[in-house]
Amino acid sequence: MALAKFKSDDHRASITDQVGDTALVREGSHVDGQWTPGPSRGLLAVNNPADGSLLAELDTVGIEATRAAVDAAESAMASWAAATPMHRAGRLEAWYDLIASHREDLARIMTLEQGKPIGEARGEIDYAASFVKFYAEQARRVDVESVTSQFPDADLRVTREPVGVVALVTPWNFPAAMFTRKAAAALAAGCTVVAHPSSQTPLSALALMELAVRAGFAPGVINMLIGSAREIVGELCADNRVRAMSFTGSTEIGRKLLEQCAATVKTMVMELGGHAPLLVFDDADFDRSVDQAVGAKFATSGQDCLAANRLFVQRGIYDRFTRAFAERTAALNVDFGLNEEAEIGPLMHEAAVQKCEVHVADAVARGAKVLCGGERLAPGSLFFRPTVLVDVPADARIMSEETFGPVAAFAPFDTEEEVIARANDSEYGLVAYLFTADYPRISRLSRALQYGMVAVNRAKITGPTIPFGGVKQSGLGREGARHGMEAFTELKYTCIHNG
Repeated sequence: MALAKFKSDDHRASITDQVGDTALVREGSHVDGQWTPGPSRGLLAVNNPADGSLLAELDTVGIEATRAAVDAAESAMASWAAATPMHRAGRLEAWYDLIASHREDLARIMTLEQGKPIGEARGEIDYAASFVKFYAEQARRVDVESVTSQFPDADLRVTREPVGVVALVTPWNFPAAMFTRKAAAALAAGCTVVAHPSSQTPLSALALMELAVRAGFAPGVINMLIGSAREIVGELCADNRVRAMSFTGSTEIGRKLLEQCAATVKTMVMELGGHAPLLVFDDADFDRSVDQAVGAKFATSGQDCLAANRLFVQRGIYDRFTRAFAERTAALNVDFGLNEEAEIGPLMHEAAVQKCEVHVADAVARGAKVLCGGERLAPGSLFFRPTVLVDVPADARIMSEETFGPVAAFAPFDTEEEVIARANDSEYGLVAYLFTADYPRISRLSRALQYGMVAVNRAKITGPTIPFGGVKQSGLGREGARHGMEAFTELKYTCIHNG
């Protein structure tokens, strides 16, 4: 398994040489309709994780610009909230059309800054666009609710009103989709937004910001800040005018944000860590289960909160299943993301690679065996070979910690009761995967598994129409579906005397 040689070293070309519309490559914040407002606090280097090459240097801002962004969002709030649902839908539809028409450029920007294989990057752009389209439609459906009155001389109604300025804090692993999933829902609800994308992958969000400007959103409706998360997000947490915050990231950071937002009593939507179990019973469709399990583990090179981390297979098919899974895994093409044949790209940073190494070493020290992979592709690189560990004991670190990398940990089980207990033995509760042909078992386990989402006999479950989110320490609230707008609205009850 070796990296393919690119013609003309395409992966090292300048980012502006890789896109047709070079204006999509922005190099600073956007506040109140202006790019890079005020003096720069310094430069932020954005590097290609595949080879470490410099892609761009962005001007950064701090607390002063953050306050200006909230000022702008607050000023724009009244007119945006008062706009008709059809007007808001029209702006979202224009944004959707621009995202769809710039799909290839957006995908290439993402691959260069995040490392994601280009096929997956195109899929994420489609996914990102789907939220904008969906919430353009949902904007028209925020209806007034009539309530049966308990008074003979009064009419009662309940309305949903926008909560106010919303802060969006997005991660590096899905830099386009996590922005649109949050922003489109907030905008459809009538809120204005201040967004802070990850400093590791800001170019994708900035490109979407450029398209939002072209779509005709008024100044102040969408603002984007590039700089220190400690300064920018800290200020957003402290500002009482920010009435809701939507965050995707680690549980550790999520806890800190909850503490920081307590003083201003914000509405919080949080998609935090995952540690997904995957359960395969011996009556499952064998070939399909192997195929789907590989997809559940290695999408986004394992850097996905939905990635299957703990794979439990019933003992009757355990050896056969793990061998077949390892064969499929060893055949995965590890390469620079711009190679059309790439299936596994680089990890995002050195800490991610080191965590994979630590989890593999710890599991092996406790008796696990490596069927394939287990190491970097080359010394010093951020490419980690897709790895399969078998007979991993319950006390191995990988069985209690999210790896966020291409390492699959297998263990056998005998009974349904045993595997439910092992699957639920986690502080996380985002998604669980279940493979079985027994419908009564599907019904029982769908209830018994302590997870916000359960995927049955398939790996892919996401989309704009589903309420995405977890339980326990995997988060608060839901994103997507009509439920994704709820956190950005407040219920108002009106009692009208009609006597």
